[in-house]
Amino acid sequence: MKKDIAVIVGSGSIGRAIARRVGNGRTLLLADHNETNLGAAAERLRGEGYDVTVQATDVADPAAVAALADAASALGPVTQVVHTAGVSPVQASTERVLHVDLLGTALVLETFGRVIAPGGAGVVISSMAGHMQSPYAPEIEHALAYTETSRLLGLPFLQPEEVGNSGDAYALSKRGNALRVRAAAIPWGERGARVNCVSPGIILTPLAQAELSGPGSEIYREMIETSAAGRVGTPDEVAEAAAFLLGRQAGFVTGSDLLMDGGVIAAMRAGLLSWASTEEG
Repeated sequence: MKKDIAVIVGSGSIGRAIARRVGNGRTLLLADHNETNLGAAAERLRGEGYDVTVQATDVADPAAVAALADAASALGPVTQVVHTAGVSPVQASTERVLHVDLLGTALVLETFGRVIAPGGAGVVISSMAGHMQSPYAPEIEHALAYTETSRLLGLPFLQPEEVGNSGDAYALSKRGNALRVRAAAIPWGERGARVNCVSPGIILTPLAQAELSGPGSEIYREMIETSAAGRVGTPDEVAEAAAFLLGRQAGFVTGSDLLMDGGVIAAMRAGLLSWASTEEG
């Protein structure tokens, strides 16, 4: 009898932490664009006793995402899908952020929404950045949520010259993630499955460490110091939240976005962050 399949898209710190939470008794299908990182993550998990198979995947490529879904279905019933892949504004252009973080998420939601098993669940790992400039105009939010995936990046307001810098693209993409998840709850529900979004704040990963030492380091440090928690988060904490949303305890939760940022957005809305106050005033 084939084991249930848990697909983990993205082999970074958060992806591996979630894989450890959901991998017992399942086959883990681990996907990533970077084959070196993918192989290292798979070996690490296999060394810890997990059953792991891999497939190199560029989430911005519809054919690659379709091939990943086909591979997952061939292995067994796909009961869990976790999408953690993405690029940050410090490492990618506006165009690349839109392709990977926005289109890539939409492709994963749409494609795996056709193969998810009844009783299955999915989680998209987004970012608190999606809460920083939102809500956008109602017509923009509606378009981000419901535009056909193949036409998504053709929207006038998503042209790089209209979006602005990569930071603006990142915030817009992450807002789009939550909106696409809410919209995807309907077709996923038709298959008897659920899908939700988690929007973490500053989680101590290699990517966050690069941002903390980059040109925006002062802003990040102010966010940490001003937040209610007064600290960064950990990949394990994100994994705990994801495991809850994937599990039976969250059986009545779908189409939701869980903000877990230690209170950064609360501080921003209260006007406690100097840079946010300046932008809003």
